Amino acid sequence: MKTRAKIKYLLKLMYKVSPSFIFLTIFGSLFNTILLLGNIILPKFLIDELITNKDYKTALFYGIGIVIFNLVINFVNKTYNRFLLIKRRYVSYKIMQEMANKITKVEYQYLEDPYYLDLKERAIFACNNQSAFARLVQDTSQIITNVFTVIGLITILLNLSYILLLILVITIIINITINALFMKYQAHFFQSLIPINRKYNYYFNLSFNQKIAKDMRLYNMSPIILKRVQHYNQINMQNFYKYFKNQGSVVGLQKFLIAINTGLVYLYVAYRVMFAKIKKITIGDFTMYVNSALNFTTTVESLFDNIIDMIQVLDYLGPFVEFMQLEDAKTLSTNITINEINDIEFRNVTFTYPKTNKIILDDVSFKINKGEKISIVGLNGAGKTTIIKLLCRFYKPDSGQILINGIDIWSIDYLSYLKQLAIVFQDFKIFAFSIIENITIEENPDIEKIKKIIEQVGLTNKIEELPLGLDTKLNKEFDENGIEFSGGQAQKIAIARALYKNASLVILDEPTSALDPIIEAEIYQNFNDLVLDKTAIYISHRMSSSIFCDYILVLNNGKVEAFDTHENLMKDHTSLYYKLFITQSKNYQLD
Repeated sequence: MKTRAKIKYLLKLMYKVSPSFIFLTIFGSLFNTILLLGNIILPKFLIDELITNKDYKTALFYGIGIVIFNLVINFVNKTYNRFLLIKRRYVSYKIMQEMANKITKVEYQYLEDPYYLDLKERAIFACNNQSAFARLVQDTSQIITNVFTVIGLITILLNLSYILLLILVITIIINITINALFMKYQAHFFQSLIPINRKYNYYFNLSFNQKIAKDMRLYNMSPIILKRVQHYNQINMQNFYKYFKNQGSVVGLQKFLIAINTGLVYLYVAYRVMFAKIKKITIGDFTMYVNSALNFTTTVESLFDNIIDMIQVLDYLGPFVEFMQLEDAKTLSTNITINEINDIEFRNVTFTYPKTNKIILDDVSFKINKGEKISIVGLNGAGKTTIIKLLCRFYKPDSGQILINGIDIWSIDYLSYLKQLAIVFQDFKIFAFSIIENITIEENPDIEKIKKIIEQVGLTNKIEELPLGLDTKLNKEFDENGIEFSGGQAQKIAIARALYKNASLVILDEPTSALDPIIEAEIYQNFNDLVLDKTAIYISHRMSSSIFCDYILVLNNGKVEAFDTHENLMKDHTSLYYKLFITQSKNYQLD
């Protein structure tokens, strides 16, 4: 993406989160210019009155005026900068909020694509680093200030000498060229450090990784980790020694050029004061022109430094801009809404994940009627979870149709459709909320309904043992009185969350994998009572769920091998279902 496009997008985003912020930045830049130019021009009149005219009353007036000017402008400037600092932090946090909001809205396929997962992580890293946005705003403000200042200084210097201005410009161009070459070297240098820093950070962060704390102590891993950290730290120090040596040479050369430049300015202006017969200038003019020339040099160099720094920041924020411009999920609002899912039909559905050639679902067709309990079984990679992802509209089929109540799933209003889905995925999440908040996700929950569901999933005794009961926080991250549930208990909370939602379709995508077979069988056995007349779909590697279902959908290599009852499927001893069921049942038999 081009630099100009990035600037346009980021400025547009900043304007969106805070319209006043852009105008405040420009306004502050004007004040900085006024302060600088005022302190260059006003002293001229004071000095001329003291030395040339010797009108001390007028000189006193100018002196008081300069003091008042500085007091007022500095007071306004300091107040403004304090206000702008708060505003910058507000804008940074709002941009982080926009990033979080974007992650929830992008097409789901981006969150399973390695490229976009990496892009997301780099975008989050750039977004969390508030100094990047602060630098961007600071550079923008400084560039505006410097442009205004340069215009004012050029206007002053043109009254002195075109030749001197030309000499100043040539010197500045040489300095900027040296600086640009060094910045290019600097960018290459820091890029070369990334592989080393990645290894260094990996070994360094191991010391703070709580998940491996037990292994580190048990196997005395500290010495080997420390040795690796010291090794990569030594490599970095050697690299930085060369870098700082080169940096010192560049800075020295630039200071030498600036010294020559300053000497030329003083000599020329002194000549105009002492020896020039035509266009002779006063001592006041001397101070004004010298200050103008010196500030012109530093301001132009600062301007280009800010531009180069802005380009670097924009490169750093590139992943953020790219991610923020990804297409949002197509959650079109339509006039077709549903209040209940009566039937589900897959009609000749074929699907391949983006950027792959492997067909996951191949001409899949089946129909589920209202209130039926369906189990989907098959080997790993057969397409079981993919069916659920398509039902959730995370992906769109390559061909064929998915019909809900006879209506194409993509024609139904997305929000009304989501209300009818309650799903527990295998990689479900439990949050650092209270137990009741994890289950209900609402402000005014139905306590009696919660207690009934908790009893049905087998958590009543556990929760009653807790001093705060349902108000107990899960995990100790934010509450020292919180509790760490086991994997099986956490899965029961996730199942309770799905049951609490008043949805007409309940889906369990291998949520009981951490439970022992007996508890899993009990949960599935009770599910007919739990879901009542709702439609339910179960996916599990264990076949215990199949016994309690009306029909079993058997997938084999992306195709529907069978769609029948447990009794009928067990009659065919050569079928995949029979082999799966018998093989697994032997593992749970006691001698």
